[in-house]
Amino acid sequence: MGQVDPQVRQKVLVFDFGAQYGQLIARRVRDLHVYSEIVPCDLTADEVRALAPAALILSGGPASVYAEDAPNIDPAIFELGIPVLGFCYGHQVTAVALGGEVGHSEVGEYGPATIERDRESALFNSTPLKQTVWMSHRDAVARVPEGFTVTASTSVCPVAAMENPERRIYTTQFHPEVRHTEFGQQLLSNFLFDICGLEPTWTMDNLVETMTADFCAQVGGNRVILALSGGVDSSVVAALGARAVGKQMTCVFINHGLLRKGEPEQVEEVFTKQFDVDFIHVHAEERYAALLAGVTEPEQKRRIIGTQFWKEFFAVAQRLEQDGRPVKYLAQGTIYPDIIESGARKTGGKASTIKSHHNLIPFPEGVSFDLVEPLDHFFKDEVRELGLALGLPEAIVYRQPFPGPGLAIRIIGAVSPEKLGILKNADAIVREELDEYNQRLFEQTGERNSEHSCWQYFCVLPDIKSVGVMGDERTYARPVILRAVESSDAMTADWARLPYEVLARISGRIVAEVPGVNRVAYDITSKPPATIEWE
Repeated sequence: MGQVDPQVRQKVLVFDFGAQYGQLIARRVRDLHVYSEIVPCDLTADEVRALAPAALILSGGPASVYAEDAPNIDPAIFELGIPVLGFCYGHQVTAVALGGEVGHSEVGEYGPATIERDRESALFNSTPLKQTVWMSHRDAVARVPEGFTVTASTSVCPVAAMENPERRIYTTQFHPEVRHTEFGQQLLSNFLFDICGLEPTWTMDNLVETMTADFCAQVGGNRVILALSGGVDSSVVAALGARAVGKQMTCVFINHGLLRKGEPEQVEEVFTKQFDVDFIHVHAEERYAALLAGVTEPEQKRRIIGTQFWKEFFAVAQRLEQDGRPVKYLAQGTIYPDIIESGARKTGGKASTIKSHHNLIPFPEGVSFDLVEPLDHFFKDEVRELGLALGLPEAIVYRQPFPGPGLAIRIIGAVSPEKLGILKNADAIVREELDEYNQRLFEQTGERNSEHSCWQYFCVLPDIKSVGVMGDERTYARPVILRAVESSDAMTADWARLPYEVLARISGRIVAEVPGVNRVAYDITSKPPATIEWE
């Protein structure tokens, strides 16, 4: 794992008991500019002591604390003197570990509930006596441990919150981390700053200098290679590497001809004129076109594109070796959710070589690199903040998600130069109109991802033609399908309720400006049951 600013010795460890909101807790803490890390709930007290956290947060979880295989916590952790905040399952496991009791309620609570504070509490400071919280439980604390007092309750849950201020242990049955708990962020702020005495020093501006120095220290005088796609993660790594080691880093941009209109030119402009790196633009358009000719099956398209990508990439690495510029390090835009989901972390460490990634990257025989992953501490929104701090243009920092196979999987059926031209031109109009729409919402709300903004938007070109009338003449041309969704993480998505005038303008422009198109349809299917992409 990459090095972190010394200030994050004030780190908060989030114990994961299998919560659906585990990542959300870590994000809410970081929203308050305090560094947090997710760790397994089975850490021992000695392991926790070695990590030297400033505070612990115990997540929720789906199990019952009395189930045979229920996750538990080392009771000695509560004797370390580290402040503890527990939610839901974390509330219940604290009670049991310290001598209290948890019982099965006749009536559960799911969704919004009203709590009443029973007494003054540092955790609830600056919040009203009655407030709405988000509950999700049937089990509940029936008897608090010795030394604890009840600080809040609901009509169903007598112990909605409990605390032992002398030991700095505070727990709630509800979930402060979700937006539905109206004063949840205030509770987190009270815990971190008033109870734990932390400072809000986890900011991208503060981290740039330290991350630059860490990058330099890791690679020394050796060469680094990066597969630069033009997406957010790889672009931020390229910008950081440029700042840290300059032309010691070779950024390999493989142009397969399947990017959106204007993107290859933009990537080359940014990384040849704004950042001082060794930039290699591999023009592989013709090779990809030949390989994809006549291929209609989506997974075959993906295999061809992925396999050829690494062939092109390693050919560049081999040429560098032959030119007397051997590469020791491979830089990657791995981000924190990738690490969490891979299960690669236990106590904050992980393998530092590419060997653990052989299942993802088809290395040629005898080829290996050491790995540089400077973003493996960061969530996506933090990567974007870091990109801005490094001077990347907003057009790259806020670029919407784009599939690795590019437009090949937005063309249903075989890919051809004619279809690519139609799709690139139609997609450019959609991006122009909806970029402007999102910008208007941003100016009105001040939020980059407001409630009604589009998260992802693009065109799909189906493998059919339709009849139309243009200029008093019958046409037989292609339809284009518009896809625009609202989402935050791509796990679920809903179709964007775009204003009719926006849809009308997009449709009118595409039909008028893109030869070969005579119809525009709008996909109004959510995920699930559909996926965001069509192939």
